[in-house]
Amino acid sequence: MARTPEPDEPQAGAADAARPAARKVTRHRGEGQWAMGHHTPLNSNEQFKKDDDGLNVRTRIETIYSKSGFRSIDPADLRGRMRWWGLYTQRRQGIDGGRTAILEPHELEDEYFMLRVRIDGGQLTVAQLRAIGEASEQYARGTADVTDRQNVQFHWVRIEDVPAIWEKLESVGLSTTEACGDCPRVVIGSPVAGIAADEIIDGSWAIDEINRKYIGNPEYSNLPRKFKTAISGSPLLDVVHEINDIAFVGVVHPEHGPGFDLWVGGGLSTNPKLGVRLGAWVPLADVPDVWAGVIGIFRDYGYRRLRNRARLKFLVADWGPAKFRQVLQDEYLKRELTDGPGPEQPAGRWRDHVGVHPQNDGRFYVGFAPKVGRLNGKLIQQVADLAAEHGSGRVATTVEQKLIVLDVEQDRIDSLVAGLEALDLRVNPSTFRRGTLACTGIEYCKLAIVDTKDRGRTLIEELERRLPEFDEPLSININGCPNACARIQTADIGLKGQLVTDENGQQVEGFQVHLGGSLGFENAAFGRKIRGLKVTSAELPDYVERLLTRYQADRQDDERFAQWALRATEEQLS
Repeated sequence: MARTPEPDEPQAGAADAARPAARKVTRHRGEGQWAMGHHTPLNSNEQFKKDDDGLNVRTRIETIYSKSGFRSIDPADLRGRMRWWGLYTQRRQGIDGGRTAILEPHELEDEYFMLRVRIDGGQLTVAQLRAIGEASEQYARGTADVTDRQNVQFHWVRIEDVPAIWEKLESVGLSTTEACGDCPRVVIGSPVAGIAADEIIDGSWAIDEINRKYIGNPEYSNLPRKFKTAISGSPLLDVVHEINDIAFVGVVHPEHGPGFDLWVGGGLSTNPKLGVRLGAWVPLADVPDVWAGVIGIFRDYGYRRLRNRARLKFLVADWGPAKFRQVLQDEYLKRELTDGPGPEQPAGRWRDHVGVHPQNDGRFYVGFAPKVGRLNGKLIQQVADLAAEHGSGRVATTVEQKLIVLDVEQDRIDSLVAGLEALDLRVNPSTFRRGTLACTGIEYCKLAIVDTKDRGRTLIEELERRLPEFDEPLSININGCPNACARIQTADIGLKGQLVTDENGQQVEGFQVHLGGSLGFENAAFGRKIRGLKVTSAELPDYVERLLTRYQADRQDDERFAQWALRATEEQLS
């Protein structure tokens, strides 16, 4: 039995030596900030993390739970620590969205798991991709979804099979370590790092070094909430840097050359905030240390009392960028950071790397679009085979739920494209297939209220049929609940799942509509919400068709949809 901690008892562990001395308690009393001397857990999540580090649950999975079955799992492990190894229970089948908010966790969950495979920087060898496909077929009923954070997720995983899945994945260098939980999640990166002809700087070394030094390290495994990282040297700004806890964005310093602009405090969910620049230029060699400093601030000063205020974005908002930078320099880096420029406006119409593009070595990469990230184990293995047959040993995932085959010789491009297209993996997709992404939705997620994957596929097909000539860049992001895993606030058309009332007065699946969100531009912004603007799932194709037709009729010159949506009248957007 876990002992009851004493008031303000220090947290034991390797991190103690690295933390600044506790400061005099001020107005922050009650927020649970370790650096302020508050170590007493203020909620059940903080209690189970203090009782035992989430990383330690792996031994129990391997030696107890996988042998004794689902019902042997301790609840604090089942709904808490197992996330540190990429495991969430999935939604019990047949529970409608109206019951999501009223059922207890044990009533919502099935005796199966989602298992998330972390793919840092989106980089995979063909052998790794093939192993993912094999694990999907053998242990996950063929399921495999590419997420908008470059991961792959399995469903229908039995606890009895988890050790075998780990063995298969780890034999090729893959991992589920800290794929979920209050810890450093996957480090997203440019999927064409090191090969793109227009790249400012290759951040791959920093991603690898962060993984080597810090992922799975108990010093950083107990954070107030999740911690999301983005590192990219692409001028296309291809990693949604504005909505990560920390982001390193490729820039050229006028005196020091290529490096990274440092951003902190981005995040979405029900209280979205865009990240802010600290005005600091970071050379590649310093990225891991600066990353450790920022995550150290989050660990030590982050709010641990209320889960809905425990993300880094709230601390950054309260402190402001100047104070945050000063604390980073004074207490963690022990040196000044170099002032530097912000990123330039990207020139590309799309930032997803779909299509055929030249590499910096004379070869090419080929990006293709599944529908809303939905794949399966057999299809993944077919992609691995195609890549190998065309001389490629590498593939990559993107933050737009797309995939890329790297290192293709020019004379093999046509054959590879034909092979992908034959699998319905489009290298030259419609705007709607290219720009639509969706979260897991009610099919498997315990938080969801509506279906997303099937809804997204149906919407793509309808819009392709109704608006075949529409070719403007457009993002349609579909989320099954308010938590914004599909980045609804930053999409041209963001759809937040909820129950709505139809024309007959019945509650049905539908969406609240957000319009005009955008990232990667000087005027990055969240979409606007118009009071009462909701659509049922059945009405969705009609509504989007009507909206896009009005945009085409009223747009000015090269006006993007987001720009139009922010100036359009409520009547035009209805």
